[in-house]
Amino acid sequence: MSSKEALQLYRSLMRSSKKFSQYNFREYFMRRAREDFRAHKAETDSAKIAELMQRGRQELAVIDRQGTLSSLFTEDQRHVVEMRKSQKP
Repeated sequence: MSSKEALQLYRSLMRSSKKFSQYNFREYFMRRAREDFRAHKAETDSAKIAELMQRGRQELAVIDRQGTLSSLFTEDQRHVVEMRKSQKP
């Protein structure tokens, strides 16, 4: 596995996480992806890297499915943090 593939997976996870309309879910998946990639950035064992990449692809599939479901059942309510961000000049 190359670092280019890992970067593509990371970006895909971030893009898919941003599809969630609910703030808490969106932030959770983005934070989890960041933490997982940081925790394993020094990994050198190719078998372990392949295992981590496979697990990352599985997580991406789950996030994509859940993001689609989330978009089907959106709420009109926004989280307090989102409202504050939109009020800043």
